[in-house]
Amino acid sequence: MIEIEIEKIKDNLLRLRSELQEIEETLKDTSDPVELDQTRVGRLSRMDAMQSQQMALETVRRRKENLVKIDAALRRIESDDYGCCYVCGEEIDIRRLFVDPTTTRCMECVDKFID
Repeated sequence: MIEIEIEKIKDNLLRLRSELQEIEETLKDTSDPVELDQTRVGRLSRMDAMQSQQMALETVRRRKENLVKIDAALRRIESDDYGCCYVCGEEIDIRRLFVDPTTTRCMECVDKFID
């Protein structure tokens, strides 16, 4: 793989990680417990708030998962293991890496595991 392409991917990963961390900082209060006092909030409003809270928690979980994948990809870049399929060891197509820079499998191995 060409060094320039890897640098572009690394810059993209660092930018994405920074954006996700900023979002995480600004949205910390969305996981606050839902008010259970039905005299202040109606039952349907409370249920709606609980649903919104669960959606926010799932978003936080996915964001953390993405941060873990990004950090792993950055470690692979630093150790010169980036771009190699974990299953077969072949080089992952650069176009696939540009679409998903955190991927660890080539398309052939992904297809094997889907079937």
